[in-house]
Amino acid sequence: MRAALLACLIASATAAMADSSTDAALNAAAGLREAVSALNAAQTRSDRIAALTTTITAYEEGLSALRGGLRRAAIREQEIEAGFSRKRAELGRLLGMMSTMQQSEGPLLLLHPAGALGSARSGMVMGSIAPALQDEAEKMRASLEEIAALRAVQGNAEQVLEEGLASVQAARTSLSQAISERTDLPRRYLEDPEELRSLVDSAKTLDEFATGMAGIDSDIGPPLADFDGAKGSLPMPVLGKVLRKFNEADAAGIRRPGLVVATAPSALVTAPWPATIRYRGPLLDYGNVMILEPARGYLLVLAGLGTVYGEVGDVLAAGAPVGLMSGAEPAAQEFGAEFVRAALKGGSADRTETLYMELRKGKTPVDPAEWFIQTKD
Repeated sequence: MRAALLACLIASATAAMADSSTDAALNAAAGLREAVSALNAAQTRSDRIAALTTTITAYEEGLSALRGGLRRAAIREQEIEAGFSRKRAELGRLLGMMSTMQQSEGPLLLLHPAGALGSARSGMVMGSIAPALQDEAEKMRASLEEIAALRAVQGNAEQVLEEGLASVQAARTSLSQAISERTDLPRRYLEDPEELRSLVDSAKTLDEFATGMAGIDSDIGPPLADFDGAKGSLPMPVLGKVLRKFNEADAAGIRRPGLVVATAPSALVTAPWPATIRYRGPLLDYGNVMILEPARGYLLVLAGLGTVYGEVGDVLAAGAPVGLMSGAEPAAQEFGAEFVRAALKGGSADRTETLYMELRKGKTPVDPAEWFIQTKD
């Protein structure tokens, strides 16, 4: 009976998860390493803008996967250690019994007060218990090996992150240079409309600016793709986590008709749909603002960028880079260690920047969540 109880207790403490946390973290680290290799190769491609955009995005998605993998690995390690802690007494008795059995030179016999018959019966009981004890010891060993593997994953992740940071920083620099040298984009304006320059000077709020923008005529219509038909399927323009939803009050009680997204420093921001740049540049206290027109009657407002790409009137393809978030990453070694620590705790210490995003139909903001695919990262 005790052997069966021990089996149930230890098995419940050390049962493996359906998909191995160790494997998940290892696969994420391997994927990130591949992305780093692609970053280096992309800088020599003829279509550098497309190649660099793709590989920088892959790197950022790899970081997200690695964050999740490390967090699951940390949870798994905590589960194993908690199981050992809860069953400390049972495990001590198990180890003592196994040690006694191991030290015995011959068959293990138990003397019984009832004499030879009782001793024989006790020997039969021990004979049936020994395999169960050995099986539980193997499960313990496997769990201890899993903990060692989980900790090795953490060390490997730090190394991959240190290698990747230098590569992605070089790729961002190359992307900025390639965009500055670009001359082949179609343009909707030969020069910035006079109305736009006047609006920039006079607007006192972002809402006032965006509302005024909706009333400015354009020389050529926006892209003709079916934007309405894409509702609910658009990718987010930046990788991050939504901090506040549409019209959700912040700590000061202020409500904004858009989404606030937490991102990593220098995160890449892309156009989620073919669009024309209607405005790009600094505005009030919002940092750099990018306003895209994905379809007639719609404006996508992105505020809080550190760097913006392109010129007013440029017609962009879906997925084209429109800028980078503000902020600077720490040195490579510090970045790797801090990223791992934050991931293990379940925090997002690396997401220090915020992108504000509005989608406006005519002069009225609509909930962007109805248009964009929300990630759980």
